[in-house]
Amino acid sequence: MKILNSNDKNFNEEFDKLVNRSNLDMQNVMSIVTNIINDIKNRGDEALSEQIAKFDRWEVKDNLAISTDEMKKAYENISDELKNALQIACDRIKKYHEKQLEKTWLSFEENGSILGQKVTPVDRAGLYIPGGKAAYPSSLLMNALPAIVAGVKDIVVCTPAVEGKVNELLLAAMHLLGIKEAYKVGGASAVAAMAYGTKTIKKVDVITGPGNIFVATAKKLVFGDVNIDMIAGPSEIGVIADDSANPRNIAIDLLSQAEHDELASSFLVTFNDQFANSVKDEIYAILPTLSREKIARASIDNKSAIIVAKDMNECVELMNALAVEHLEIATDNAFDYLPRIKHAGAIFLGHYTPEAIGDYLAGPNHTLPTGGSARFFSPLGVSNFMKKSSIISMNKQGIDELGEACMSLAKAEGLGAHGLSVKVRFDS
Repeated sequence: MKILNSNDKNFNEEFDKLVNRSNLDMQNVMSIVTNIINDIKNRGDEALSEQIAKFDRWEVKDNLAISTDEMKKAYENISDELKNALQIACDRIKKYHEKQLEKTWLSFEENGSILGQKVTPVDRAGLYIPGGKAAYPSSLLMNALPAIVAGVKDIVVCTPAVEGKVNELLLAAMHLLGIKEAYKVGGASAVAAMAYGTKTIKKVDVITGPGNIFVATAKKLVFGDVNIDMIAGPSEIGVIADDSANPRNIAIDLLSQAEHDELASSFLVTFNDQFANSVKDEIYAILPTLSREKIARASIDNKSAIIVAKDMNECVELMNALAVEHLEIATDNAFDYLPRIKHAGAIFLGHYTPEAIGDYLAGPNHTLPTGGSARFFSPLGVSNFMKKSSIISMNKQGIDELGEACMSLAKAEGLGAHGLSVKVRFDS
């Protein structure tokens, strides 16, 4: 794992590479994904079955749908310990997202005008949940519960299957959430099917959920025909720490993201040289003990860095520039730095708040902006499953007060019918 010092002559050049880590080479897969989408649009279920055979490597011999009986059976087969853990996660995530719920509102002006905003859930939401080698029931909770809180009528889940079979814990989570519609299809094919519809899978209004570069590229291409949450890349963590932190704890936290994916990124920013080296030593001591050592080592060696800054002020400045998905502030006075953090998907404060607690059951959503996109994207939430309509109502007094100004603006823009539509009411 490389250590960069902000005093180094080539620091800016090396740091820029970290800041620009989001340059996923979508061009390499763009033509492939475009062909997949067009094939689904043109041939529907037939193309979907062929693509499942090609990419997910199993033959579709019957319905792609996952039955509620399968979900119920899987739930009954998991341990009481896992049932309890899922329920705790569900309760906490739902309670957190209920606080995000926006309401319709109206305001009444003295002239009788009424203005407001109507908040309405989308009719149909599509959730993409990773499967295959890495199945994440926690991602289902994080995507489904905001949609449930929003009041979405139809929630559709798509997840890839291994040899036609879906992860048991994921099925159990579907049962707990009351999912009624789910399909064994993954990758760009699933995104295309949800975006444009097939005979089997009806078109949705919004698609959310994480995925690989094919999924991310597909979401980018279908945006506008449907809404999406964000275009997310590989997972990442950033840690600001001083010598009050435990080097072993920080090393494990960095590895918790590295084990996700060879392309995941882990960053430590500190102003203490000795602490930086201690964390690095701990990382390489712990790596051989991990079940996903090969994946984690590739991430640590190729996509991660420890940065030694001049002081804590520069630590904060550099981390804001990185705009990471998960940000831990591991200091005794972590809350003191919170007002100065501008860009992060989720912020974990203090020595007893590992990023993993947010992944599973703290409550806030773990579907977060990556690759520096925390500068302009927010975590997945209830608002992703809702839309807003403006409300306007004028009476005679209101149009009398505002009509002249409105007609002046319409005339200035050369839109005569606009002005006339006000004038006929203004004059009446």
